[in-house]
Amino acid sequence: MDERHRGRLTKDGIRIHESADFAGMHKAGRLAAEILDALVPRIAPGVTTGELDTYIEDMVAEAGAVSATIGYKGYQHASCISVNHVVCHGIPGPKLLKDGDILNIDVTVILDGWFGDTSRMYVAGKLPRKAERLIEVTHNALLRGIEAVRPGNTFGDIGHAIQSYVESNKMSVVRDFCGHGLGRVFHAPPNVLHYGRAGAGPVLEEGMFFTIEPMVNLGRPETKVLGDDWTAVTRDKSLSAQFEHSIGVTADGADIFTLSPGGLFHPTYGV
Repeated sequence: MDERHRGRLTKDGIRIHESADFAGMHKAGRLAAEILDALVPRIAPGVTTGELDTYIEDMVAEAGAVSATIGYKGYQHASCISVNHVVCHGIPGPKLLKDGDILNIDVTVILDGWFGDTSRMYVAGKLPRKAERLIEVTHNALLRGIEAVRPGNTFGDIGHAIQSYVESNKMSVVRDFCGHGLGRVFHAPPNVLHYGRAGAGPVLEEGMFFTIEPMVNLGRPETKVLGDDWTAVTRDKSLSAQFEHSIGVTADGADIFTLSPGGLFHPTYGV
């Protein structure tokens, strides 16, 4: 059997992985998280997003892994770096970070055939108060979504937990992008929506692997994709934030594959 297709599929086309597969996902997820940890001291005003991406590409190679994004649908970088009102898929380049900029860095590695996918927020210099609140709500929204993961719950329960929390804080959830299944492939069913109705959607089962990656805007939820066909921005130019973990469903909850080894997942860790 092709190693990419071990395990059974549900009626919704979602792969149920074997217990032994969790180890591979932990190794790939940890590497991706270690790379993001290593970026913390490098985020500062005056640094370019291109310099950060080069550093990421070098770390992936040194670890004996492969970048999942280089060559993916023509993309040529080892990360997506999304600054301020960029929602996701920001292309690294000569842009200089300024004091107070917030940025999401998204990295996916392939290690021994398994995909480790994670993103988190950083700040260059001093974190503005409104950006700090946005980051806090987005981080907490991800945790609310993960708390809803257990066999017997539905994907709608995850989306509802995220949406209700975000909107109670007078912010909005982006609808145009979502989480996804992964494992020995980059993207697979299901689409993991970050909004929805409790009890709706496919039922969660032990052995499902997927990402939860809510994007939250200070303003309205609408986005648009720029002419480069990658960069998505808020239509109203409001700030946006995102956090992402890759997880597996266990018998009693969620196993997070992409935890920060250094405890650096939240940018205010040192405050």
